This record gives sequence, structure tokens and C-alpha cells, in this order.
Amino acid sequence: QEFEQSRIIKFTPPDACRLELMRFRTRYNGQDLPFSVKAAVVVQGAYIELQAFINMSSTAQILTRLPSVKYCENVMIRFPVPTQWIKALWTMNLQRQKSLKAKMNRRACLGALHEVESDPVIQVSVGTAKYESAYRAMVWKIDRLPDKNSSLDHPHSLSYKLELGSDQEIPSDWYPFATVQFVVHDTCASGAEVKSLGIESDLQPQKHVVQKAFYNFQVEIEKKWIRLDGEDPDKAGNCLMQ
Repeated sequence: QEFEQSRIIKFTPPDACRLELMRFRTRYNGQDLPFSVKAAVVVQGAYIELQAFINMSSTAQILTRLPSVKYCENVMIRFPVPTQWIKALWTMNLQRQKSLKAKMNRRACLGALHEVESDPVIQVSVGTAKYESAYRAMVWKIDRLPDKNSSLDHPHSLSYKLELGSDQEIPSDWYPFATVQFVVHDTCASGAEVKSLGIESDLQPQKHVVQKAFYNFQVEIEKKWIRLDGEDPDKAGNCLMQ
């Protein structure tokens, strides 16, 4: 009732908490994303390889208030991992069990050919990657895109290979989607803007206003099956354990 009369939203936020004050629908063209993500799971016998590629978009324009700010920060891409594969992503030592981490490989590029290795290997051309049990996913984290040490049109890639045991086959009901999240400062995807802000304890609250756009979308992970001699992928899931 007060808002209808004054057109002012008043709220008391809890201390040390992030809160959501308002959510509304807005039109957004997905083709204008600053980068694209493609991912595929390649199955070859007992070997599984996840391949993911990031390509910066040449047509997308990041509309920011500051001309110098035209990059994405805190990029996080999560690739779900079936429960059957989790133990293949952990290494054991004398003290504790720990997650397998990425090996940096800046020479990795789009379409590069890799030999299948028996040991699980995670390689990224930028950032870091490891399995995180909180998400039950392989998490690829990049501080910023485009990367400072590479050209704007340079693609980035992630790959990890696993050798699965007889009890670690691909679930038949597994339809994986990669979740992509990132932040762009000094921009607003919806076009909405805070015109004024007032705080009882501060005479100039506008100096504390920080504008960001949080992007969150999903990308389907393509499944590819490389047949071996005498193998029928349609019947592979009907094998009985001995």
C-alpha cells in the first residue's frame, strides 16, 4: 500500500547476507552472449573423454558503462559426473584421499588429437579444473575472459580422460548439461537501472552502488560413440556382470 502511494520500495536487509529484492522477466537474445561453450563426451571402449571448448564471440557486444570494461569474470563451468565415475576422479596417498586436479596445457586447442591414456588426466588451456563433490561435477574455473595472455579469438579447451571399470558404464538415463556462470561488471543485461538509493545512515549511498550482470545458462553435452571392432553400442548396456 505504501508503494502504491509513494512509488518507493523500502526494505531492511539482514546483516552479512546476500538477498534478492526483486525478480522480473526480460527479453534477452541468447546469441549475444560474450562466449560460447561446446562440450562432448567421447566413448571408446572402456575409455571416456570429456571435451569442452570456449570460443569468444566476435559479434557479441558487452554493453558497459565504462569503455575499458569488456570482459567476463569469475567464469565457472560445471560438468556433471555420474556417481559411477566418481572414484576414478580421486587419487589416494598415504594420508588422505584428494581430488584429481588439472594439468595446465596451454598448447591444447580446438580439434587437437590426444592419445588415450590409461591414467586419468585433466588438461585445461586456461584456468583450473577439478572434481568438486559439492556440485558432483567437474568444475572449470577461469578468472577472466578474454584471457590476458592470449588473443581475443583464441579458443580455450578442457579435456579429461577416464578408464572405467566393468561397474562404471555410462548410465542409460544420463542426459548431461553443462552449467555456465560468469559475471560482467558495470553492465545490466535487462536494461534496468537503479535511479536512486537512500540509506538513513549515509548521505551519499550512490557511491556504494555496484552494478553487475550475473549470467547463468546451460549447454547440452553431446554424446559421441567411437565403435571398436565387433562392438554394438546399442547392446553394450545389456551386459551382465560376472
